Amino acid sequence: MIMIFRLIGESFRFAWDALRQNKLRTALSLLGITIGIFIIIAVSTGVDTMRNKIQSSVDKLGSNTLFVQKWPWIFSGNFPWWKYVNRPEPSLRDYLALKDRMDMAQGVSYEVSANSRTLKYRSNSVEGASLNAASQEYDKTWDLEFQDGRYFTENESKSGSPVCIIGAEIAEGLFDGEEPVGKQIKVMGRRVTVVGVFKKEGEDMMGMSQDKNVLIPLNLAKGIFDINNERYNPQVTVRGKENIALEEVEAELKGQMRSIRRLKPGQEDDFSLNKTTMLSNQLDIMFGVVDIAGLIIGGFSVLVGGFGIANIMFVSVKERTNIIGIQKSLGAKNYFILLQFVFEAVALCLMGGLLGLGMVYLLTLLFTHVFDVEVILYLKNVAKGIGWSVGIGLIAGFWPAFSASRLDPVEAIRS
Repeated sequence: MIMIFRLIGESFRFAWDALRQNKLRTALSLLGITIGIFIIIAVSTGVDTMRNKIQSSVDKLGSNTLFVQKWPWIFSGNFPWWKYVNRPEPSLRDYLALKDRMDMAQGVSYEVSANSRTLKYRSNSVEGASLNAASQEYDKTWDLEFQDGRYFTENESKSGSPVCIIGAEIAEGLFDGEEPVGKQIKVMGRRVTVVGVFKKEGEDMMGMSQDKNVLIPLNLAKGIFDINNERYNPQVTVRGKENIALEEVEAELKGQMRSIRRLKPGQEDDFSLNKTTMLSNQLDIMFGVVDIAGLIIGGFSVLVGGFGIANIMFVSVKERTNIIGIQKSLGAKNYFILLQFVFEAVALCLMGGLLGLGMVYLLTLLFTHVFDVEVILYLKNVAKGIGWSVGIGLIAGFWPAFSASRLDPVEAIRS
C-alpha cells in the first residue's frame, strides 16, 4: 500500500514536471479536457438548478393533490383539441357532490380566479392582482402560511362575509407599513375587510406565488361574478388523506366524477384529472434531453482532449525510455511502469478537470452575485467532473503506459 502511495506521488511529480517543462504543449493538450469538463458540468449544473427550482414550484401544488379541470396539463403531438373544447367546466354542482361522496379525501375545494384586477385603499392602488375565490376547505387542499392575521371562519364562508386575505406584495403596495388586518380595501367595486396576510414567498420559476393574490370566500364571489363561467377558470381541488396512495384517491375521484356526470360504461371522460407527477415526468424528459445534448457536446471536447493527453504520454514515454530501462534493470515490475504512466495521465486529466470545475464555480458566482440568479454547483456534479477526468485519464494513458511497460530494458537503456 505504501508503494502505491509513493507511486501516485511520483506520478503527480512527473506530471507537474511535464507541465512545468513543456508549458505550451501541456496547456494546449489540457485545453480539450478543461473545455469538455466545463461544458458537461456547466450544462448539468444549469439543468439541475433549473429542475430543482421548477420542481419546488411543482411541489407547492401538493404530491397528494388532484385537480378536476376541463383541459389536461399535458398535450401530445396529435392532441384532439376538438374533443376537449366542448367539455363542460367543473361546476359548483360537481364540487358539492364530490364533497359529500369522497371518502379518501382530506379536503375538497372549489376555486375560481379573475386575473389582472386593481385593488384600492384610500389613495393607494395595486394593479395586476389575481382575485381568487374559494370554498371553506381551501386551507385543507393548499398549504397556507400567514405572516399576519388568519384564515376565514366557517361562518364567514357560509354567509359570504365581505372579508379577504391578501398577499405580502399587495399589503406592501396598499398600506406602506401600516397594519393591514382590519382595514377595508376595494375589490371589483366592493369594500372588503382584510383578515389575513399570506407569508411572503417570492416569485418562483412557474410564477406561482401568493404574493399578488387576493382570496375571498366563494359565497361572496357569487354576488360579484358568475363563478361557473369558464373565463374564471373554475376547478375542483381534491387532496387525498396522508395514509392513502394517490392512485387510490384518483380511482375513487374518477369513479365519482363519472357517476356525477352520468357517463355510461365505455363512454369517454368529459373531465381531466391533473396531478403533479404529470409535470414532474415531463420535466425529467425535457431536462434529460438537455443533459444528453450537453454530454455529447462536452464528450467530443473531452475526446479531443483525451487524444492530446495520449500524445503527451507517448512523447513522455519516448523522452524517458532510458529511465524506464534503468528502472527495469533495477528490478521494477511491468505493472510498476504501467501504473506510473497511467497515474501520470490521470494526474494531467485531473488538472484539466479541476480547471474546468473552477471555471464552472466562477460562473455560478457570477450569476448569483452579478445577475441575481442563484445557480448552485452541486456536489454530485463535482464528483461527475472528477469521474470524467479520471476515466479519460485511464483510457488515454493506458496504451502509452502499456507500451512503456513492455519495453526491453537493454534496448531502453541503449536508446
